[in-house]
Amino acid sequence: MEREVLVIGYDGAALTDIAGPADVFAGANRALTACDPGGDGYRVRLAAVGGGFAVTGGLRMEAEDLREVSGGVDTVLVVGGFTFADAARDDELRHHLRRVAGDARRVTAVCTGAFVLAAAGLLDGARATTHWAYCARLAADHPAVDVVPDAIYVHDGRLATSAGVTAGIDLALALVERDHDAALARLVARWMVVFLQRPGGQSQFSVRSRVPPVREPGLRAVLDAIADDPAAGWTVEEMARRAAMSPRHFARVFPRRVGVSPARYVERARVEAAATVLESGDEGLDVVARRTGFGSAETLRRAFQRVLGVTPGGYRERFRTTGAA
Repeated sequence: MEREVLVIGYDGAALTDIAGPADVFAGANRALTACDPGGDGYRVRLAAVGGGFAVTGGLRMEAEDLREVSGGVDTVLVVGGFTFADAARDDELRHHLRRVAGDARRVTAVCTGAFVLAAAGLLDGARATTHWAYCARLAADHPAVDVVPDAIYVHDGRLATSAGVTAGIDLALALVERDHDAALARLVARWMVVFLQRPGGQSQFSVRSRVPPVREPGLRAVLDAIADDPAAGWTVEEMARRAAMSPRHFARVFPRRVGVSPARYVERARVEAAATVLESGDEGLDVVARRTGFGSAETLRRAFQRVLGVTPGGYRERFRTTGAA
């Protein structure tokens, strides 16, 4: 028996968000045909309000009209795209999404597709994630959603959401594993030459900190100064002096406005600086550590593990080059 996966798109949807999961399900079908002919495969359907729609890259996708899709769908998967805000405001899309989701076994989203699910009220009270650049916005726009900013994907009951773009492949592999077993998901991952479970969370792809807007001129000046010279000796006393506050008041205000303690913010700023050096040069870790305010390679390693969930060497290997040269 086939499991029907209804992929829901809209004008401006991301092609990778559609193609990545579709290829995972197609790979599972091929593997099942070879290894378990009687296993439940997948039938992927593409739908949008009004039928065909344009995607990133200027391509146009043929699709069913979502308004005519009836029940019997196993999995609903809403994709992301730069036009997600328009899609989330589309009353007709939200109505039909709620309708098909009501009968589905599970409801999922890739990347900013989470905003569409949230706008339809389908994520209220649930844990969810989205692209790292939009996690704070999802939390602000939909306070009823428990946003998990560092996850590659999140399962909560019959709901599942993923981080950005290629994380849709990770999510689809996880769905295949839940439907069948890890061996099948591993086989599909090997065929696609991807991780079955990639190391680290999505913080490794969002090293440039995203800080809430800060109104106080003194705090803004401190944040700008740290960004300009993260390796400087940023004690609470020095930061408070620049902010024209007492150290005690500064230590209370900073976490409330910025979201982390002064020490943690400085650490993240230094990790950002070290990441830039690792991406662009061959210096040893001791040199990188001294240049970016860590003092020693061991301190640098601990900070990278704490902030990014990966070692400095692992970061350099992963982000400096594709290795194609």
